[in-house]
Amino acid sequence: MNDVTTWDAQDSVDFATLLEASFDLEQPERGDILTGTVLAMDNQGLIVDVGLKRDAVVPRSDLERLGDDFHCAVGDEIPVMVIRPEDSEGNLVVSVAQARQIEDWTKAEEALANETIFEGIITEANRGGLIVPFGNLRGFVPASHVMDLPRGLDENERKNHMADLIGRKISVKVIEVNRKRRRLVLSQREAQSGRRAQRKEALLEELKEGEVRKGIVSGLRDFGAFVDLGGADGLIHISELAWHRVRHPRELLNVGDEVEVYVLRLDAEGKRIGLSLKRLQPNPWALVDEMYHVGQLVEGEVSRVTQFGAFVSLEPGIEALLHTSQMADPAPADPTELVREGDKLLMRVISIESHRQRLGLSLKEVTEEEKAEWRARREAQGSNGEVAESAANKTTEAVEEAEAAEA
Repeated sequence: MNDVTTWDAQDSVDFATLLEASFDLEQPERGDILTGTVLAMDNQGLIVDVGLKRDAVVPRSDLERLGDDFHCAVGDEIPVMVIRPEDSEGNLVVSVAQARQIEDWTKAEEALANETIFEGIITEANRGGLIVPFGNLRGFVPASHVMDLPRGLDENERKNHMADLIGRKISVKVIEVNRKRRRLVLSQREAQSGRRAQRKEALLEELKEGEVRKGIVSGLRDFGAFVDLGGADGLIHISELAWHRVRHPRELLNVGDEVEVYVLRLDAEGKRIGLSLKRLQPNPWALVDEMYHVGQLVEGEVSRVTQFGAFVSLEPGIEALLHTSQMADPAPADPTELVREGDKLLMRVISIESHRQRLGLSLKEVTEEEKAEWRARREAQGSNGEVAESAANKTTEAVEEAEAAEA
């Protein structure tokens, strides 16, 4: 009796010890990341020792999701994620693919924080955007973040355009990471913008004011022209396009033109590069003193009219000022009562300040006799031009008649 009692007590102690030891082993839960050692490999998958009383199983289907990039051998240590603490057969089922995705989510968050730009291959496309893998994750590039997407496409055209991009390598930047919603959003537009910003910083350190560079006209705006200097743009303000007045950059430039530009100013803090075209051209004001003198009669064309007068284009590409006080006596309240843009006028030079790029004109100091002689000369030139044109037309007609007769 005593022996039986002793045996029961010992058995109870051993059972309690085993029970306590089993509780000491932390039981895995769904989503836990474990590190295991590969014990065996076969057509069914992997058996992995994860340091528990039972081994973990990696199904074959999970390995197939990894594709040809996954390689391992018996004895290798690999991370796995628990997807079922216990299946119907009591196995601990784990996933290598999902463990790798956890690592990739962490890398994606780091890429977002560091504003990292990376290259990827477009693997899928639809009208909404592109799919670019990020490790084992599917990164999505919305159509609004795809560069050079033509505007005005209908649904089928956009879908076909996107499909043509499959297989291409593009640079993208992570702009959103949401693990819970399994949402990873990428942007090609932000990547290009980021690279251009980096290139501009490098250019600002590399460039020097006063040097000449070659570039490609990348854009035209009302206020000037942008020139790509090799991955970063500088701006030629409209006032720096030419010595004469330019209404719009398209009068002188087209997108895609190769041009030589003068580096006018650098603003490292504001990250601006100011360029000039006219600084590489002869300054017409340097010729003014040789071409004009006070009291000289000149012919010019009104280029613009303001409240205080009119600007007049003169050779060799300068603008002179005809002030309202020099238009008539009394001065007109509105200059457009006397002159309009495009008018050709005979005026007298009344002041020259070439060093300040100023030349003053007067309309009222031209006599009626001088105006009459000027008009007569213009009419004569016009009629001579008409006579010459008529003679040319008759010659052409005669030649055509002779050719017809020969035929």
